[in-house]
Parts: sequence; structure tokens; C-alpha cells
Amino acid sequence: MKTLQQVLEDWEAIIGLEVHTELTTLETKMFCGCRLSHDDEPNENVCPICLGLPGALPVPNEKAIESIVMAGLATNCQVMRRSMFYRKHYFYPDMAKNYQTTQGPIAFVMHGHLDLEVNGEGAQERPDATVKKASDGSYVAPIRILRIHMEEDAAKMNHLGGVEGRIGGASESLIDYNRCGTPLIELVTEPDLRTPEEARLFMEKLRQTFLTLGISDCSLEKGSMRCDGNISLRRRGETTFGTKTEMKNLNSFKSLHDALEYEIRRQAEVLEEGGVVYQETRHWEPSKRRTVVMRVKETNDDYRMYPDPDLAPFDLSDEFIERCRARVPELPDAKRDRYVRTFGLKRDHAARLAGDPAVARFFEETVADADEKLAGVVANVVLNIVPAHPGVDVHQARVISELLAADAVTFAQAHEVLEATAGTDVDPETYVDEHGMRQSTDADALGAIVDEVLARCASQVQQYRSGNKKVVGFLVGQCMKATGSAGNPKLFSQLLVQKLDG
Repeated sequence: MKTLQQVLEDWEAIIGLEVHTELTTLETKMFCGCRLSHDDEPNENVCPICLGLPGALPVPNEKAIESIVMAGLATNCQVMRRSMFYRKHYFYPDMAKNYQTTQGPIAFVMHGHLDLEVNGEGAQERPDATVKKASDGSYVAPIRILRIHMEEDAAKMNHLGGVEGRIGGASESLIDYNRCGTPLIELVTEPDLRTPEEARLFMEKLRQTFLTLGISDCSLEKGSMRCDGNISLRRRGETTFGTKTEMKNLNSFKSLHDALEYEIRRQAEVLEEGGVVYQETRHWEPSKRRTVVMRVKETNDDYRMYPDPDLAPFDLSDEFIERCRARVPELPDAKRDRYVRTFGLKRDHAARLAGDPAVARFFEETVADADEKLAGVVANVVLNIVPAHPGVDVHQARVISELLAADAVTFAQAHEVLEATAGTDVDPETYVDEHGMRQSTDADALGAIVDEVLARCASQVQQYRSGNKKVVGFLVGQCMKATGSAGNPKLFSQLLVQKLDG
């Protein structure tokens, strides 16, 4: 097969996503009062309603509808005042009543958009001629959202003895109806994505948004957030769509990217050899790094959808919508821009902090009342040091940041200190002083060490003055060794360069 870059020079990939997100922060299911939990014993949280027994009547979960309206407002969607539920029929054991309650042509929220900032290596997937790029190769891709609709999740099936958990070849299949009836929102994009990296970034941004809203734990590993990718190809310059295939249940950002990349390359090979791409649903096999056919793709006619006679139409009031709007917190993009504006952070650092609500809260508590210099150090500590040491609290993170900002410890020492103090009530500064780790910043005392090292390292001095600037690292190491690692390496480097250039 050709590489992705080779394919995309001649072909345009048309990608749309369907992202399914369980509303895991709710207490009960979508249409009944059963407890919402997937960690209990199998089939413990079931009732006549979620099992679809005769005579059982569903009652909608108001908090679930609040959640989907919040999701729509956060993704720039229009809230549709009037909508209703439909029955989507299919025969499979994961839905005991043989139909799924979902929404029809009009969803609770529709017609929104998210803007993606694509940079770094990911931006190279898209040929320069197809998009306006900045001088650093980055670009912004506006992605339209067709709709976000509400539906109920199906039961969880465990296929035993098959290949990679699939029903094919399984010796038996077990069904856990605890998940059946879980409130689920499905976001459908327009076919505006053009590369696997754009799809990955969209999924990542949506996850950050929903986490910030607090409507789901968005766990790809546990399946509370899942993605289907629709992909087709057309020759560059053409305007009609090709035949699409669907990638089902991609449960990680990497799987989403890699499955789309493989399918783009596969379809290009089929078309260039004169073959035909069929509309079908395909499964991604990570271990073999390929997609395989699951089934022929169903159409809307196959589902025999019609309005659910047990559920009345919804008329959302202005008061209800405004109540939902008031619950929408500061979103990741706005938070990122505030961090850049208020604390002078690098944009990529600010984006990483703002993308996770827990990390953002920890950062804001740690950085309180800090000046711009200290804020930059705090951001570095929260992103690159704290994650390696579970149990670090806000006070410990702040103290180690202040020590780093004052050049009293190195980053290597900061790791050592937090490794020893995390999860305890030991103050990092006390630990530093008790273990003689504080770095000396006495320029006169360190200057004498520099003179001594330069005097006995004449060869390295000559190398520096001949153009080998990297030798400064060796000389800094000699200075640190001479002080028993008690000198500040940054100051040593500055003093060495001053003397060598003088």
C-alpha cells in the first residue's frame, strides 16, 4: 500500500464521526429508576421498563435532557424547542425489546460547530495546497456538527472464546443488561474532516468539553465514550462523494487515527486497481493493524423508525434552556486563553492545563497570587512533575515551584523531593534543607569554582573557543562535581559562558 501522505496527494478523504457518550454522572437510567452503574453484579440493575416487558411505560430522565442541552450549548448548537423520541427497530440480544428508543429527524440540539487547531506533525497529514496554513505549518479546521441526539444504550455483550472479543468464533456469549437503558448522547458531525489527525483531535476536544461539563467520565477504556468513523475517498478536484465505509466502536484516540489511516490507504488501493468500495461496516483489528468486514451497512429503511407512542413530544421552554445555559462552566478554549492572558503561559502549556478539569483546578489552586515568572514554573511542575508522584498536594506543588523559581533546586532534585514527600505532611523546603540539597546562588563563591575548573580543563576551553559550544555542558558537570552538586547549574552555565567569551 501507499503511505497516507502519498494517497492524500491524489485523493481527498471525506470523514465524518459519530461519537457516543454515556451520561455516567447521572444516578438513574434514561427511562426508568434503575441505578446507573456498570460495576455491580451482572443484571442486578434491571426492571420491566429497561427490559421492555409488556405493559411497562417509560418516563424520561429530566437531568439527562439537561445534560444534552448543555452539550449542545457548549458545541455552539441550536437548541430545538420541539422534538420527540422514535423507535429504531433491530433484532439483537443486546436490546431485549427489539428496538432502541432514540430521536428522529429533529434532535434536542442541532447545527453546531467546533474549530480544531492542527499543528506539529499532525498538520503534515493534510497537503498544504488544500488548506491555508500558518508559517509554522499549523491551521484551523472548522468542523460542523449536524446533531446531538438522545438515545438509550444497549446491554453489554461478552463473547467468550472468539477473536479479540468478537462474536465470530465465540463459544458462548454473555449479556449484562445493567448497561441497557443508560442515557446516551450521540454527536454526528458533517463530513468535514479530512485527515485521521483531524478526527483524533476532534474526539479529544469533544472529550475535554464533556469532562468540563461534568456530564460523563468519558472513559474510552470502559466504553462510556465510543466512536464510529465514516470514510470515503474522491479524486482531488471532484465534488461528489464516494462510497463510504463505517469503522465501528473505536475505543481509543490511537485506534481512531490508525483505523482511518488504514482504511484510507485500503480504499485508495482498491480504487486505483479498478475495484469497487462497498458500503459496509468494518471492524478494526489493532493486533493485525487492519480492518475487516463485519456486515453490510444498514439503511434507515431497515430500522423501520416511527414516533414512540409511549412518549409525548418535548417542548423545551426558554426557562429550561436558560437554566441549562447557566450550568455551562468556562470551557477549555476560553480557559486556555485566560491562562495565556492572565499568567503569560505558553499556549500549548495553557491548553494542556485547561483540557482536564481536575488538572485545571489543581493548577489554579497552586498558582493563586503568583507572579508571571512563578506561574510559568507552576505550570511546568503541574504538567511534568506532579503526575509522576501521586499524592502531591497543592501546598507541596507550590513550595517546590517556589524553590525552582528561586533556583534553589534543580528539576531532577524536585522529582527527588516530591518522591520523598508525596502523600506525607513533610514540607518540601524542610526536606531540602535537612538533606543539604539547596543550591548555592552565591556568584562570588561559584565564580571561584568556575576559575578553578577552567584552569584544569584547558582542552575543553580550546574546544569552546574553536566553536564547540556544547562543551559547556561538560564544564558545568565539572563545576557541580567540585561543589558536591551544591552549586546552581544554571548560574554555573552563565558564569562559564561569561568567562569563556570574555
